Order: sequence, then structure tokens, then C-alpha cells
Amino acid sequence: MRIVSLNAWGGAMFDRLGPWLGGLDASVVCLQEVTRTPGVSGWTRFDDGERRLPQRANLFQDVRALRPTDQAVMVASDAGPVTDGSGRRRQQEFGIATFVAEQVPVTGLMTSFVHGEFVDHDHWTIEDRPRCAMATRVVDRSSGRSVVVVQLHGLRDPAGKHDTPARAAQAEQLAGLIERAAAGTDVTVVCGDLNVLPSSETFTRLAKLGLTDLVGMSDTRTSAYPKPSRHASYLLVSDPSAVKDFTIATHPEVSDHRPLILDL
Repeated sequence: MRIVSLNAWGGAMFDRLGPWLGGLDASVVCLQEVTRTPGVSGWTRFDDGERRLPQRANLFQDVRALRPTDQAVMVASDAGPVTDGSGRRRQQEFGIATFVAEQVPVTGLMTSFVHGEFVDHDHWTIEDRPRCAMATRVVDRSSGRSVVVVQLHGLRDPAGKHDTPARAAQAEQLAGLIERAAAGTDVTVVCGDLNVLPSSETFTRLAKLGLTDLVGMSDTRTSAYPKPSRHASYLLVSDPSAVKDFTIATHPEVSDHRPLILDL
């Protein structure tokens, strides 16, 4: 079973991301920074006062079109204004999405906010935006094991990725979701853009659940990311002996984050 996690950057590099996702051989694909604008396709412009970025109007539907047989679910953490190609203001949802191959049985789904609650912004805020997590329970038919894949996009703080009370509370909320979703399963995988440093207390909290981080100090950013801090995305497993292979893919570059690829 192959599990892939990637912060898709709103599809800003969709000319590369699309072909890569369309040809990706994976049982479960977890994407962060997924967009959805009802009734709109193509490109939009995002602006939060700190950054201006091109984004796909509906990255969720774009990926569904590329992976039409996958079982797909998106959860929105918040929504706010973007500008479409004609200059019209639109309200765009922002969140995470999980895609599961059609031959993989999905036996459970659980979601939870790990910071805040859903907000419809009149103007995007730079900090303190809500964050949600999603747990998908599947069956690996090749081994007969039940696997829970939990993904999230962690709280962003313009001041940096250091530990804060908000991030400590986020870790507690995440741990609660993992405990509920993983009860009675064989393997737990936790992945996503956690937006913390490798030394974060988040990993201490998750270690209490028996989870081992496979990323550590490795660089998870691409050349599209200009800042010096190279840590963002992580992947943890409950049973390291079940890992056949783990790769932080450096090529092709399809986002400002590198994909994390786990084979169980």
C-alpha cells in the first residue's frame, strides 16, 4: 500500500502537479491546501495582505478529473475571497482532501477541527486561521491489515514554526482524533504539513500514542520556497517494521513542498 502526502500549494504549479498526480500510483493520496470555488474553474488570485498567489479555482475537482475512479473527500477549514480571471470576486473554500484508490475499501471516516472553527472570511487573515484534520480508515487487501491515515495542515504563524500554546492545543486535539479513529486498527499513519520544527513538543505528544516520525531533520521544501527554514511536512507511523520504503521526493518539483511517499 502506497500513501502519499503533499501540500499542493493551491495548485500554483498545476502545470507540473497535474501530470504528476494523474500518473501517480498510490492507494491513498493526502493533499493539503486544496481549493474549491463552486461553479468556477481555471485560475484565481489569492491575496491575504502578505502574499499574492495564483491558485486553481477548484483544485479538488481538478484532481478528481485526473483521478476519476478514486474515492474523494474534501474538508474545508475556512473560506475567503479570491479574484477570478475576469476580475470578479469569488468565495473560495480552503482545506484538505483525501483520495483513495477504487480497489481499496474505505471503512471509516472521521474529521475534527484541531484549531478554531470554520470561518467565512470577508478578508483573509494572515494568522490564526482555522485548521482541520481528517482520518480515513481503509483495508490493505494485500496484507489484510486495517490502516488509518490521518492528515492535517497545521496552524500557520507568521512569527515562525516554534512551539506556542496554540500549537500545543492543536497537538492535543490531533491526538484525540487519532485515538478515536485508530482504535482497533493495525497501522496508523499521520501525515501532512504540520508547520512545526523537528524539535516540536508535538512529536513528544504523538510519541505517547506510539507514533514514530520518519522525516526528522530532512528538507521537505523545494526550490520554489525561498525562506531558509526547510522544515514543514512530516509523516509518522505506529509500526516502523511495517514500512517497506519511505521517500521524500525531490523530483519532479510540483509544489513548494516535497511529496512524502510511504510504502507499507
